[in-house]
Amino acid sequence: MLTKGTVKGIISNLVIVEVDGPVAQNEIAYIDLQGTKLMAEVIKVAGNNANLQVFESTRGLTVGAPVEFQGHMLEVVLGPGLLQRNLDGLENDLDKMEGVFLKRGEYTFPLDKEKLWHFKPMAKVGDTVTAGSWLGEVDENFQPHKIMVPFVMKGSYTIKNIAGEGDYHIYKTVAVVEDKEGNETEINMVQRWPVKIAITEYREKPRPYKLLETGVRSIDTLNPIVEGGTGFIPGAFGTGKTVLQHAISKQAEADIVIIAACGERANEVVEIFTEFPELIDPHTGRKLMERTIIVANTSNMPVAAREASVYTAMTIGEYYRSMGLKVLLMADSTSRWAQALREMSNRLEELPGPDAFPMDLSATISNFYGRAGHVKLHNGAEGSITFIGTVSPAGGNLKEPVTENTKKVARCFYALEQDRADKKRYPAINPIESYSKYFEYPEFEKYISVHIADDWTEKVSEIKTRLLRGKEIAEQINILGDDGVPVEYHITFWKSELIDFVVLQQDAFDEVDAVTPIERQKNILDLVVKVCRTDFEFDNFNEVAAFFKELINIGRQMNYAVFGSEKFNQYYNQLIEKVSGIPLSEISKS
Repeated sequence: MLTKGTVKGIISNLVIVEVDGPVAQNEIAYIDLQGTKLMAEVIKVAGNNANLQVFESTRGLTVGAPVEFQGHMLEVVLGPGLLQRNLDGLENDLDKMEGVFLKRGEYTFPLDKEKLWHFKPMAKVGDTVTAGSWLGEVDENFQPHKIMVPFVMKGSYTIKNIAGEGDYHIYKTVAVVEDKEGNETEINMVQRWPVKIAITEYREKPRPYKLLETGVRSIDTLNPIVEGGTGFIPGAFGTGKTVLQHAISKQAEADIVIIAACGERANEVVEIFTEFPELIDPHTGRKLMERTIIVANTSNMPVAAREASVYTAMTIGEYYRSMGLKVLLMADSTSRWAQALREMSNRLEELPGPDAFPMDLSATISNFYGRAGHVKLHNGAEGSITFIGTVSPAGGNLKEPVTENTKKVARCFYALEQDRADKKRYPAINPIESYSKYFEYPEFEKYISVHIADDWTEKVSEIKTRLLRGKEIAEQINILGDDGVPVEYHITFWKSELIDFVVLQQDAFDEVDAVTPIERQKNILDLVVKVCRTDFEFDNFNEVAAFFKELINIGRQMNYAVFGSEKFNQYYNQLIEKVSGIPLSEISKS
């Protein structure tokens, strides 16, 4: 029998309910507002009172309203048909809703109950299966969507019956399994799972080590992220977070892309809805949206739904990871999620931490980031969730609590700098403050040595040092003037500028320069390092500037040419001749 209660107090979307029976932490309840059911979640239990955060507006709600608890946590529906969906934080299908604004108490089912899916069995009668075992697969937008034993089922089972190849709707029984006591369970294509609990149906979770190619040189070359890795992008307004997210989503080597728009401004979310479906997938030539799921909660929606949106997105990602797929999850922005946690904490009158954020903010962020990763499944297949979150620090302050706590858990840090954005040096990732801790992994070093080059890490370290030295000299020149520093200093500075313009800067709106394969990145890095290791002699700083500006111009034109084309080779040879001071024909003779 379900527990019932009565509303005793209302503080915005925090509702205090007196209950007549047992309730559990994170249990879902429905509050009756004159016939409209408002979904809420238990966030604190104290004696006979339960504090609920409501996922809807509480306007018009009064003391005495009846409440019914559901006996389960906030769950997501998992099954074929999630790809290409626009969902909200509670997994409602936004395309099925009417009107411009969401109506209170209106909840929609995220899947198509009538669509037929072509099922191909992968298991057979007599096989022993456990939670997460693959029973069969259907084709979902050209992705192999595995139909699995529900994650909630514990222990081992024997398959008594399995459907043959054919077309079935999602609620058609595709398998019957039997436990050791002889109890039979019918399994269809749909299952549910609570969002606050991680799906852990895998054999092991080793450290990730495979490079995730994003096509963005300032990431792949200087601060690479790996399949199953974690990273975050802090940056002030106007530094290019959204464009960088679009570039990574479009170009990264991932099977599934999940975008969690968490508390962003409505106009930015509309931008995602209108622009994302138009993007062409460079890997398949079809629409990128075919393998994308958007989970959106704008800043004008109730704050509690922000928290739900990131957990919903992560749970869907874990579901696809259990199929042996590579998932890329982008959350924009985790700052808005943290602000939602702060609002609820303040309404609960909890002891505040720094900047009034909850005291357990660090643990909350850490636990969430910990759900990403590379896993080996029980059947030997491998899957991964690469999680990249953006942080919107107030005033671009990278010392605020959300950024600081995220820094502790994310292995990659891509600091977007206002100064670089103002100079139109995009992507505006600060190459000195940003870092990737995956260089510390011996497994990653080995992978790089085998798949790219033995000296790759050494060269990356070298250009980072040169960029730092160039920044120091730029400050000296700014104070002392061009005549105040030796010519050698100018050479060092302009070598760092060459690295910046040719390696770091990239045109996201140019078809060729927007995405750089790792083979081409190696070519660019080798070329730039060769120039930087060359000794030059000049009489004055004007000669230095003129020479390197010409090199930079050639290098940038080369970046716009198709790799290996006649035009590319022309610019490449031109640059080599310029550096050596000898025609290429003479160099080849020697």
